[in-house]
Amino acid sequence: MKRELIDFLNTDLQFIKGVGPVLAARFEDVLGGRSVRDFLLHRPSYVRARGITDSVLAVTPGDTITIPLLIKSHKPGGSFGRGRRRPTQIICNDKLNNTVVIQFFNANYLEYWLKKLPIGEWRMVSGKLERASRPTINHPDFIEEMQNAAKIPAAQAIYPAGEGLTQKIFANVRDQIFTILPEKLRGEPTERTREFFDALTHIHYPESDADLAPNATYMVKLAYSELFAHQSAICISRKNRTDEKNRRVVRPKKYNLLDNFWANLPFEMTGAQKRTCDEIFADMARTTPMMRLVQGDVGSGKTIVALAAAIKMAESGAQTALLAPTDTLAQQHFAKLKPLCDKIGIVCDVLTGRDKGTLRREKLISLRSGRTRIVVGTHALFSTDVEYRDLGLVIVDEQHRFGVSQREALRAKGTNPDLLALSATPIPRTLSMTIYGDMDVSVINEKPAGRLPIKTTKLPLARVDALVGRIAAQIATGAKVFWVCPLVEDNPDNPATAAESRHEFLRQYFPTVGLCHGQMDKKSRDAVMARFADNDSDMQILVATTVIEVGIDVPRATIIVIENAERFGLAALHQLRGRVGRGNLQSYCVLVYGFSTTDDGLKRLDVLCDTDDGFVIAEQDLMMRGVGELLGTRQSGWVQYHFVDYREHHDLFKLASRAARENAPDSWTDDLMFIFDRGVNLGA
Repeated sequence: MKRELIDFLNTDLQFIKGVGPVLAARFEDVLGGRSVRDFLLHRPSYVRARGITDSVLAVTPGDTITIPLLIKSHKPGGSFGRGRRRPTQIICNDKLNNTVVIQFFNANYLEYWLKKLPIGEWRMVSGKLERASRPTINHPDFIEEMQNAAKIPAAQAIYPAGEGLTQKIFANVRDQIFTILPEKLRGEPTERTREFFDALTHIHYPESDADLAPNATYMVKLAYSELFAHQSAICISRKNRTDEKNRRVVRPKKYNLLDNFWANLPFEMTGAQKRTCDEIFADMARTTPMMRLVQGDVGSGKTIVALAAAIKMAESGAQTALLAPTDTLAQQHFAKLKPLCDKIGIVCDVLTGRDKGTLRREKLISLRSGRTRIVVGTHALFSTDVEYRDLGLVIVDEQHRFGVSQREALRAKGTNPDLLALSATPIPRTLSMTIYGDMDVSVINEKPAGRLPIKTTKLPLARVDALVGRIAAQIATGAKVFWVCPLVEDNPDNPATAAESRHEFLRQYFPTVGLCHGQMDKKSRDAVMARFADNDSDMQILVATTVIEVGIDVPRATIIVIENAERFGLAALHQLRGRVGRGNLQSYCVLVYGFSTTDDGLKRLDVLCDTDDGFVIAEQDLMMRGVGELLGTRQSGWVQYHFVDYREHHDLFKLASRAARENAPDSWTDDLMFIFDRGVNLGA
């Protein structure tokens, strides 16, 4: 692949016309990265047809239409009291003089909409037609002057989006990228590379849903390419692991620490935890470096198992690095592990990007000298200036959030260290060996003694007022409450509940309500979380977005409310539910669903209400998940494939695996592994 093309694929999205640093940061939240390559791998979910019509009479409610409307009058919205607002209504007529109401629920944008829809003028409007008392379009997707009607696409590719990102923004960025891409591909020597990007072009400019179906020609091409890249990376990793040059001398035991560790545990480990420890210890006694994945449901006790492995490594005098995906989760792990390490005389430290100056230098010196035996941290653990005396074990928490290249970068800090990966997102057993083919798998399928199942119910949005009353009664007994919303702030293109609006609403009923979301700076966000987690704090409710999916442990929190729950994947809902039920008190999860929830959305909520077994939920997710209904690929809970459909591409798994085993890596393999971030350390 040409250097010019590689540089373009690595270009930060903020340098694409019309983006900038703010939107690039929002793209990063959705895409899992902020490069052109990340955008290209983020495919549309479905195609929204926008049939042009002159009259609403022939339209089926629920259809998306494009229609010319004459603006007749304005009815500004207002407050009903208790946080409820009357929507702003624009009264219009179609060409056959039928009344159509355009409705907006966000009063903050009142002047904008009244200016965009002036009385007495025609506008081409496109959106979903609802039948209330009159034909109604809530929050139209497009409003154009008649001379600009051609700007409204007849078929619109709809991308999984997020906070502050509209479909218009996605379309603009896509158009900018695909305007530049042909020039970067000119003279590309590899025909397969050109074919690959041709397939990408067809996926980003689909004409109908059929073009995005799993078995569509270009989807199959891209799915096979991705699987081939992944399986090639697995084959290389497996070869490196078993290669004679990578054999290592098993470290002899120098200290007796594990017995002291078991004696200081304040609880009895479950049978599944003990079995997993035995499997890990057996791996560590071999000359082949360990590559083991520990799958365990939320709250099953994976962290203690990981600490036991670190203590076992410390018995030989070697070091352990525990890699966490966020600062908050790293601090939480450190807070749990350090007291136990102190009791048995092991130095445990934490290293994140926040550590600066003298404090960072002192931590690096301690690591380099070998004094620090266990270090917990984020990507900072494999920064260039971080050196280890003898890194023997790498533990990767939330494995699905890290690419192969990231975990290999940390392993490269040692000499053939063991790797232990943890995942709280269970993968169906039928797929785990295909997805993690270079790893052995342990399953922790028991919960600690005394944990009660979380009682989960679903509730329509119309009953939120009644829910507030029930929550007030629980708070009076000492409970704390998570309240999760899908958006940070009100969005005219998205009627979902925003955390800021819900925060203001709840403050009318409760004296202290916290607010936490991804647009806050980390220091402020962590301060709010810490205050909420403090048992002595007066903060009773924390309103948040999915930033609390991992990384906050509040045993007194016994209720979690998830608004617009139908917008999340099963795995994401299960992770969020895991924020409660972490003590021995009865906990509750309330799934609040919106006014236009689909049957499939309700079925997903029913699965959560029926079981709290993560593996059962994972199997159901495999059978039910619709990619177009997820907020993004990271929310799905699976390994981060972009084009692979687990239900439809079983044969491709086999073909790609066979091809990867039979063919030595060539330039095409290297290209694919770069594109899909499946790179491996070939010298490891």
